[in-house]
Amino acid sequence: MNPQPKPRYNLVVIGGGTAGLVSAAGAAGLGASVALIESHRLGGDCLNFGCVPSKALLRTARAIGDVRAAREVGITGVGEPRVDFAAVMERMRRLRADISPNDSVERFRGLGVDVFLGHARFVAPDRVAVGGHTLNFRRAIIATGTRPSVPDIPGLSAAGYLTNESIFSLTTLPARLAILGAGPIGCELAQAFARFGSRVTLLCKHDTILPHEDRQAGQHIASVLQNDGVEIRYATRTTKVETRSDVRILTTNAGALEVDALLVAAGRTPIIDELGLEVAGVESDPKLGVIVNDRLQTSNSSIFAAGDVCSHYKFTHAADAYARIAIRNALFFGRAKASRLVIPRCLYTDPELAHVGWTEEDAAQAGVPIDTYVMDFAHVDRALLDGEASGFAKLHVKRGTDRIVGGTIVARHAGEMIGELTLAMTAGMGLAALADTIHPYPTQVEALKKLGDAYNRTRLTPVVRWLFGKWFSWNA
Repeated sequence: MNPQPKPRYNLVVIGGGTAGLVSAAGAAGLGASVALIESHRLGGDCLNFGCVPSKALLRTARAIGDVRAAREVGITGVGEPRVDFAAVMERMRRLRADISPNDSVERFRGLGVDVFLGHARFVAPDRVAVGGHTLNFRRAIIATGTRPSVPDIPGLSAAGYLTNESIFSLTTLPARLAILGAGPIGCELAQAFARFGSRVTLLCKHDTILPHEDRQAGQHIASVLQNDGVEIRYATRTTKVETRSDVRILTTNAGALEVDALLVAAGRTPIIDELGLEVAGVESDPKLGVIVNDRLQTSNSSIFAAGDVCSHYKFTHAADAYARIAIRNALFFGRAKASRLVIPRCLYTDPELAHVGWTEEDAAQAGVPIDTYVMDFAHVDRALLDGEASGFAKLHVKRGTDRIVGGTIVARHAGEMIGELTLAMTAGMGLAALADTIHPYPTQVEALKKLGDAYNRTRLTPVVRWLFGKWFSWNA
């Protein structure tokens, strides 16, 4: 049952994903009167269709990789692992259910938030309707997120397809799985299902997977996927989908492909339709979502936006950070800016690919000259001992300085390691500071310290070396 609305709310939040939940909880914790509107399930993509269920599956996939590598570390008598797919999926759903109370209606009502379930629609610049009620607000935050983008391919809808919103409901492993899209979702699930036993074909419209990542890193992940049995078809576009019995037949520019299931992972579309944004005076774009300024304020000065619906950073942690900026600026006339955030990202394949800041291509487009330092994990003792020496760490600094402008790590624990680099960039610490930081030995994060050492060695110019020689000669 929806509650009886208050006469006026300090803040109305539309959307119960990460950005919406953080906004509502944060504002209520400060003493504001808050209403939260969600049309489906609290928790949004992260809990229901994204981070939580996918990482549960990837944990199983990683365990399969460990079993297959057992002989390399001296364990014998281990055969090819057999996967109980139904049990894998049941474990994922059980863990998701265990986590779900953190995002429940009961919890947020306990925090003092009025939770309304239903579709929200602006009926005035300062009013929103939901479930037969009209909520008056002083400030509002739009945090409706995104949905899977579905390409306009003849026959696709009739043939039936999976997205991240439906694939976690499977109970039977597809024998042959095609994935349209080679971004993070496509690559993560390609590796997982290949390790589970599916014959996976990854259809990539570019000449590389993960086109927004460091090219060397993308090539490394591609080789890993291929070693796991994933077939990658580059520069491939699907022009038609047909069905024959339970088989889906994809017609592409590279020939026909028969599969048992088809996963569409071709990007995200902002959820802004039917919100009545034009009534509220909020500018939007079908592809970009809600248009905001650097303070996350819309064209209606009383309405802000946060999370995937207004940002090209489609990450849970970015949505959290945006929500904190939005409530600060909305409730307290704050001046916090989204452009000041240093936002890392991580692809949770095995190994992981983590990145923060600029790539080499980004720096070139910005016209900023950089120096690049690379450390292969073959030179990191812990990586060698763990049998995980195939990755690398790459850092970019502004030329002539040690100011870090970006970095990429490909390693088993890259997601854990990128935090140190992100902290250094956020705090304005240079590459030399990483060399001065004591890291426990042996750990894989020593790769960053070694990069700092590599930078320090560049400071030993011939002139400096000559001066040192004079000094030591004088002190002999």
